[in-house]
Amino acid sequence: MSQSALDDDELFGEAASEMRDDVESSLSAAREALPEADAVWEAEADNVLGVLNTLDANLEAGDAEEHLRDAKKWYTMGERAEAFEDASDLESEIEALEETVEQLSTAGERIDGLPETMLALKESLEDAETGAGDGADGGNEGEDEDEDEE
Repeated sequence: MSQSALDDDELFGEAASEMRDDVESSLSAAREALPEADAVWEAEADNVLGVLNTLDANLEAGDAEEHLRDAKKWYTMGERAEAFEDASDLESEIEALEETVEQLSTAGERIDGLPETMLALKESLEDAETGAGDGADGGNEGEDEDEDEE
């Protein structure tokens, strides 16, 4: 084997090692950028609207998505170049983080419409309590029907 070929193999080995380090570093950064578990479980607020708004803000994946994208990019490059001897651990970590980020996104989508829904429900219940939702006749709709039957 020529010296040039040995150098190329050595350089490829170094590049593969650096690529794996990049993937691992990006995965670590993605995990660190995820919200803390307590942030999506505990929320202090005076009312449901405050809890929902806090929860919605806490469900942001933020930089975790970008770091995960970087990890996937370098992982894909390494796989296509057949640079990794065994990358099943990296693949598993990427899949687990993708699932977590997807769960955050799904939960956030579910929360997004709830504050408006809860406000509308509150208003409807307040109207029902005061009778304001019974129409222009002040809630005498049923009495008019009784008179017509006599």
